[in-house]
Amino acid sequence: MRTATMNTKIHSFAALAGLFAGLAVLVAAPDATAQEVQISGPLAGAKAVRRVRLHRDARFDIAPTATFTLLDEFRRNILFGARLNYHFTDWFGAGLWAAGGISYNTGLGDELQTKAVDGRNCADNPNTLACKRTAVSLCRGADCLGKSQLGSIVWMIAPQATFVPFRGKFSVFGKAFMDADISLFVGPAIVGLNERVDCTKGTCATTPTNPDAFSTAGRVAPTATFGLGFNFYPTNYAAFGAEFRATPLAWNTSGFDVTGDDAVDSNDRNFHINPMVSIFASVQLPTEIQVAD
Repeated sequence: MRTATMNTKIHSFAALAGLFAGLAVLVAAPDATAQEVQISGPLAGAKAVRRVRLHRDARFDIAPTATFTLLDEFRRNILFGARLNYHFTDWFGAGLWAAGGISYNTGLGDELQTKAVDGRNCADNPNTLACKRTAVSLCRGADCLGKSQLGSIVWMIAPQATFVPFRGKFSVFGKAFMDADISLFVGPAIVGLNERVDCTKGTCATTPTNPDAFSTAGRVAPTATFGLGFNFYPTNYAAFGAEFRATPLAWNTSGFDVTGDDAVDSNDRNFHINPMVSIFASVQLPTEIQVAD
């Protein structure tokens, strides 16, 4: 038994001595990293990428745009405009985007008229429970036809800074190649809206057949905008792509008395991200492109 115990102690001391010897070697060894690669010959000190085409550096970017709002509840908006950027470097630029356009009812907006208004016939039956509860929010009667209380985006102006963190090449079936990059943009924005006119408590419920109480008026709202762009360059001076934009804003898209206080005013505005997508074709000036070393 004593012999087995002594052998165990000898093995323990041997293992401990080996551990200290290994640590001593590591401390005495020169600094090194596992991924350090010593390159010699003609590639020593060479850049990882050479002859990069700088599509943005010191150039103007002019792009007509068509913008479509997404996830609209009652009215969809189409904005036509343009973007003008100047890029101080290949990864940073500043400019302006502006657009204005048209709007039309979504399917829900059309159903609101045909079912909630026309279907209930509140002009002839104003004392029904459904008609009383919606008297502040919905216009009734023949004079209301063709009138719209629904909110819409009329125009937008957005100064913005653009950053380009990623660039590379895009291939189609491994045959056709073109330069591409992903851009990020952010900035303040001014939005022109159409919203239902304010209606004070005590007068809203007494005018359900007066279309003037359910008409819309313009409002200018300051906010911010930000988004992500995908850009493709088939030539040295032309590009195309798409941008996804968000413009957070509180507004009354329906024209309803949302709070239930028998009035329509700023308290009835709800916060919306207002996502939208733009498609564009752009030209870079000057047309001569710079190429990195």
